[in-house]
Amino acid sequence: MDFQLNEDQRAIAEMAGSLMSDYCTDERLRDWDLSGQPYMQELWASCVETGLHALAIPEAAGGSGLGMTELMQVLGAQGAALAQVPLWRHQLAAAALAEFGGAPLAAWVEQAAAASGLLTLSLDGLSNARGIELQASPEADGWRLDGRVAGVALAEQSMAALVVAQVTGQPRLLLVDLAQAGISCVPGVMTHGEGIADLCFAGVAVSHQQLLSVAALDWLAPRAIAALAALQLGVSAEQVQRTVAYVSERQQFDRSIGSFQAVQMSMADTHVHLEVLRSALWQLCYRLDAGLPAPSEALATAYLACEAGHRIGHTAQHVHGGIGVDLTYPIHRFLYWSRALGSALGGSSLILERLGDWLSDNDTLGWKYDLDEHQAL
Repeated sequence: MDFQLNEDQRAIAEMAGSLMSDYCTDERLRDWDLSGQPYMQELWASCVETGLHALAIPEAAGGSGLGMTELMQVLGAQGAALAQVPLWRHQLAAAALAEFGGAPLAAWVEQAAAASGLLTLSLDGLSNARGIELQASPEADGWRLDGRVAGVALAEQSMAALVVAQVTGQPRLLLVDLAQAGISCVPGVMTHGEGIADLCFAGVAVSHQQLLSVAALDWLAPRAIAALAALQLGVSAEQVQRTVAYVSERQQFDRSIGSFQAVQMSMADTHVHLEVLRSALWQLCYRLDAGLPAPSEALATAYLACEAGHRIGHTAQHVHGGIGVDLTYPIHRFLYWSRALGSALGGSSLILERLGDWLSDNDTLGWKYDLDEHQAL
């Protein structure tokens, strides 16, 4: 079997890597830290120009109609460069609307593909201790929204958001026009510098068409995990590479510290964490693109992404010594990104609990059950 990327996938990866790394130099990242901008608008314009903003949006709506494997290449490059652009939320929100929204919501997808406005999404209620704080109450012609959605990425800059609300006792995805009356924003900044805002809803009316089917959340959640894990893979891979370069040059007792056994063992551990995450992410993306169920694979990938971000991040800081906590030195940004990504995933403890619940209710884990399912079909 050939597990290599095909020619088109390699071209996408190379283009994304070149675009991100050329723009996100250490000097430019330092300037951006002080700019107060919620995201890198110039780089986003370049992503739109090259079509990277619409890879996962269906062709019928003006996108490229590609899968998670292709998107993973772009997000890995974005993570390695620490590029603040809203790539995954924008196009996965559009892809979910195209898949489950039908004709009434088609205009939103077309706007997203044309980049005439940003889409954002938040699955925050599924992974925080407070649970889902947005409640939807039935009305004659739709639903009334009351409550809050915390920490929505680029909420102030987006035209609409896919959010999770409690609807008749179960979580459902619904589309909210952020220009509607009754929605207030409390702006903030995430750990790694991305602009966020808490959205507060007071009697906001949405139509029945804006509420997506029950299947939409099951479709979107593992893809969001894959996107965040791909970003973490890129962040951690570059963090390891920079740390290896540092320990190879840093001298102590007339030797590079990379020759010390303790440092070598620590860096070997980071490589193991990185490759385990890579393997799990590849499997998850394969299953998503093949239309196979992937609930346990998604949770395992989320856990490994949280663990890799934490363990690689702290090892890199440790072996850098005092220079690792100097904010004029670039390595601290990778730890900030890992913290933000781990928070978005929900944290390793919560993910393990959810995975344990899944395993207690399912005894069909493994490739042979997929084989039986396909043979039955």
